[in-house]
Amino acid sequence: MGKRQWIYPLAALAAMAFSAPAAIAQSVSADVVKIGVLTDLSGVYSDISGPGSVLAAQLAVQNFSADGTVLGKRIEVVSADHQNKPDVASNKAREWYDRDQVDVIVDLVNSTAALAVMDIAEQKKRLTLVSGAAAMPITNERCTAYNVHWVYDLHPLTNSLPTEVVKQGQKRWFFVVADYAPGHYVENQAAQSVQAAGGEVIGAVRHPLGATDMSSFLLRAQSSKADVIALASTGQDAINAINQAVEFGISDKQTIVPLLMVINDVHQLGLQQMQGARLIEAFYWDRNEQTRAFAKQFFEKRKHMPNMVHAGVYSSVLNYLKAVQQAGTDDADAVMQTLKSMEIDDGLFQGRIRSDGRFMHDMLMVEVKTPAESSGPWDYYKIQQVISAEAAAQPLSQSKCKLVL
Repeated sequence: MGKRQWIYPLAALAAMAFSAPAAIAQSVSADVVKIGVLTDLSGVYSDISGPGSVLAAQLAVQNFSADGTVLGKRIEVVSADHQNKPDVASNKAREWYDRDQVDVIVDLVNSTAALAVMDIAEQKKRLTLVSGAAAMPITNERCTAYNVHWVYDLHPLTNSLPTEVVKQGQKRWFFVVADYAPGHYVENQAAQSVQAAGGEVIGAVRHPLGATDMSSFLLRAQSSKADVIALASTGQDAINAINQAVEFGISDKQTIVPLLMVINDVHQLGLQQMQGARLIEAFYWDRNEQTRAFAKQFFEKRKHMPNMVHAGVYSSVLNYLKAVQQAGTDDADAVMQTLKSMEIDDGLFQGRIRSDGRFMHDMLMVEVKTPAESSGPWDYYKIQQVISAEAAAQPLSQSKCKLVL
């Protein structure tokens, strides 16, 4: 990886949790702290979450405790594929909480799946720590006292990025939208940002989630003569759209703006196609010594770099275990109270958890390097701007969360 030295081991990153005083009554249900990674192991989001999220959870346990215990009890990580179906996700959550004594469910890529599981967790008084989903209702009208939205939501993706592109002079926008709730939200909010910045939305088209043939949607976008074709989709949907746009020569005449992409997508598409693109990220593996240390561990197992979802799963599990240790129990109410009282600084993310469950931390606006600027695989980003936690989040005054007083 160029001339950089890897930093290892991860002692500084993990900041190993301290031992609870003997005076604290220690209570662990079923004599095991069980963490469930509920994710997409086989579908359109499996590359940006999936097996990488399972590994991230395992690394967090490893770096928290050399013997894999907390409060003298074994820590166990289990995983399952929700298939991007809310009914499958909620059924697995019930099974885990009721039969298997899972204490916390993490990742939850796919917003409809995440919201379904959050409802079950609230009923069962168990925790959810969402890293892979971005829908705004997670910390608004569907918020719960048992959830933390750990990595990112759609607010900075639909505000900061469109505003910056319009400022660069690309004012006429056409949206290609994944036809489900998060896609609709991205379209609506980004359109408002475009218009507020002085731009114009001249059309939109919606496609099914998991569409492989994007040609008809892209041709409609091409015929609009828009300056910008904005992709309100992510994962394989966005990758398919960009690949086919290049095949049709669309990207030579119109700018493709993906509103949600992660570094895995850039790697798959290549710098030749992605150079110059502006993206919003919560994490970049090559930002500092601590991010590189985590990335080394991850890369040794997965042979690719972690993205912000993987980093979020690692961070959420590590801090959950710290909270269990500090609270002296895995009781969900006690652990959540402890989490919300903590100043989080694990080397990957720094901040505090707000009353609505939003983990407040900085975000990054990055520009994809040209092939000439890159020193090799995964050296892809130039950090253009650090977006403060306050600017990256919906103001609490606009919240619809029942927990906000």
